Amino acid sequence: MPLEPDQYYMREALVLAEEAARDGEVPVGALVVHDSGTVVSRARNEVEESHDATAHAELLALRRASQHFGRWRLSDCTLYVTLEPCPMCAGALRLARLKRIVFGATDPRMGAFGSLVELSQTAHLGPPIETSSGILAEECGAILKEFFQERRKAKE
Repeated sequence: MPLEPDQYYMREALVLAEEAARDGEVPVGALVVHDSGTVVSRARNEVEESHDATAHAELLALRRASQHFGRWRLSDCTLYVTLEPCPMCAGALRLARLKRIVFGATDPRMGAFGSLVELSQTAHLGPPIETSSGILAEECGAILKEFFQERRKAKE
């Protein structure tokens, strides 16, 4: 049975998350997909590698998509990210005027979903962003759980 588009793109994001984990980064992957179905940018966390606290997968994917189009407003694009975006990223996601954000695993400690919902009610920031959660949530959550279990073992 063919995958639904959200599942298909989230699987691509999971591959990026696995690459991040192999490199010692928190395993988060992200894609920006144009309404035409074209993937315009891919990113994974690069915080440790770049020594840049803002090198989160979703922010890097937005930057690359903006460079691809030569514009920062991405109202004809969807962001797919394996982990619910953090509060630090919420404002950037909102200001990019994304059409939609799709994420897999929720982050009970730091998730930005509430921030995005709140920001969506702020009329001067543009139209609301459609948000979908829980796409391949088990797979997205499992890679994070395994990563942090390994880190805890390494500290013991």
